[in-house]
Amino acid sequence: MSVVLIVEDEVHLAEGLRFNLEAEGYEVHIAADGETALDRLRTSPTRYDAVLLDVMLPGRDGFEVAAELRRSGIFVPILMLTARGRAEDVLRGFESGADDYLPKPFELTILLARLGGLLRRREWLTHTSEPHAKPGRFTFAGKTIDFEALELHSGERTVKLTLMEAELLRYLIGREGKAVSRQALLADVWGMREDTDTRAIDNFIVRLRRHLEDDPVSPRHLLTVRGVGYRFVAEP
Repeated sequence: MSVVLIVEDEVHLAEGLRFNLEAEGYEVHIAADGETALDRLRTSPTRYDAVLLDVMLPGRDGFEVAAELRRSGIFVPILMLTARGRAEDVLRGFESGADDYLPKPFELTILLARLGGLLRRREWLTHTSEPHAKPGRFTFAGKTIDFEALELHSGERTVKLTLMEAELLRYLIGREGKAVSRQALLADVWGMREDTDTRAIDNFIVRLRRHLEDDPVSPRHLLTVRGVGYRFVAEP
């Protein structure tokens, strides 16, 4: 049974979500503010399988909560729920460390589909047929991406990845050597409209280069294709 933490200060909405998720077989806990959610997740970082995180919270907002979780090394999947559905808010949510984003009002069927997809994504990441890979792993240039553990190993260094960072890497690796447009990344990895601002992609690439590249300023693996997007090269 998957355990979900709902972080929502509107009692009627939180209880409605609890009722519907429990009817679907989830174990559900509720936190009414960001500090309570952070305390629970820090105390039991592996207890929860996903977090439904509202942005408009008393005290710390959802963006701050997501960012603090990632800084603390807690990489539980986060689905942000908010009435702020502007493109810039969506991008800020992803940049804060969210894995998916659902504007209010939303249909329950859509929420259940997004939550189910988030919980399945880790399993999907473990399946790859790339020639460099063992099940759930991809090795290149002395580095190994462990998609099941959501970790990048480089020498003695281990870097934790969010689900979305790992999914972006998996997508680019699966198209090794090919130029992939920012619009394709938005549509296929994030499930967002192709006309959405592409700055989130650029920010993710900058962050991933810090993890992957020996010299992020002069990348050898995550290459920019001017006017198009990006290309992954395993062995330059």
